[in-house]
Amino acid sequence: MNQTKRQQIFERLRAANPDPETELKHQTPFELLVAVVLSAQATDKSVNKVTERLYPVANTPARFVELGIDRLIPYISSIGLFNMKAKNVVALSEILLRDHDGEVPRDRDALEKLPGVGRKTANVVMNVAFGEPTIAVDTHVFRVANRTGIAPGQDPLEVELRLVKFTPDEFRLHAHHWLILHGRYVCVARVPKCPQCVIADLCEFRHKTRALPGMPALQSLPLKPPLTERAKATATPRTRKRPVTSSRDG
Repeated sequence: MNQTKRQQIFERLRAANPDPETELKHQTPFELLVAVVLSAQATDKSVNKVTERLYPVANTPARFVELGIDRLIPYISSIGLFNMKAKNVVALSEILLRDHDGEVPRDRDALEKLPGVGRKTANVVMNVAFGEPTIAVDTHVFRVANRTGIAPGQDPLEVELRLVKFTPDEFRLHAHHWLILHGRYVCVARVPKCPQCVIADLCEFRHKTRALPGMPALQSLPLKPPLTERAKATATPRTRKRPVTSSRDG
């Protein structure tokens, strides 16, 4: 795929959703960090249900350490790998208190030293909490990058590096959100909704889906469903609007 196509793809994704955001509910960098750790092999929806009950009880490193593993588990037992995740959340809370004055570090090396935090999680935190132009590659981004031809690769790291290389600078900050949401709601895994895709004519996927029964063609889908009235009333403010600086930049 050439750069002209990539430019046009991101222009259209931006036009459809000018200010994309994570669907993980959070109010602070630490809440975001915990939510992303919990989201491994779990949906954002399931994590939000968990944190809706959990964060009123514990939403700082000190409170998680005080809560402890055994009392944390009942709050997160509805999501996969909850035993390991409970250990990781308590352990990373202890490290933040000991080594970072209770603050979430801004740099990749310090983040990836935390239990349960890999490259993807570090990229999400750096991007969403601190406004860094990192690109996190999850299963949706990996699929969209390979299907469309924007940045094909054999593994998430290869896709990430190609996205960083080929994504025009003006789109870098929001790139992974556009691709995640596009993969989650339009370029879905089993039957991609090509007839309603805003970038279908630019996409290089050879096996595009034809118009599906009951699905009108040439009508673009939103990159995510509109908020319900209840969701609007309970929506949390986005961290990016008010970047939170850490007391230690690492």
